[in-house]
Amino acid sequence: MTLVLRTTDRTTELVPALPVLTDPLLQLQYETQPADGPGATRCVSHPHELALGGIPLMCSACRARRDWLLINHGRNVWVRCRCSNQWLEPEINRADFDALIGGPGGTTYPSVEEGLAALGFDGIFAGIYVA
Repeated sequence: MTLVLRTTDRTTELVPALPVLTDPLLQLQYETQPADGPGATRCVSHPHELALGGIPLMCSACRARRDWLLINHGRNVWVRCRCSNQWLEPEINRADFDALIGGPGGTTYPSVEEGLAALGFDGIFAGIYVA
């Protein structure tokens, strides 16, 4: 499995990268296409607060409100906190994730675990905000 990571310090809103597809079959076809090769897992850091449906996101384990890692695999997006708490977030789809990545580039790690450790999302920085 390949992990492609891109980090950014700019504030980004979650908006679809493409026009909204009204045909559910076209949307499903888009979301199930491999992103960067078969089995690719992509991540992007989001250091600012994230509101989904107007409700601020908060970690259920440590109560953090910012500094997230968003992980995309296939059509699913997970949110991971610095304390290593992770959950599937159905409110963020692949088009939203693609809008956050904003283009090619990033760092490739040999495994997901090595990528999480390199970015500090393996739990070692639990309770610490990285500025």
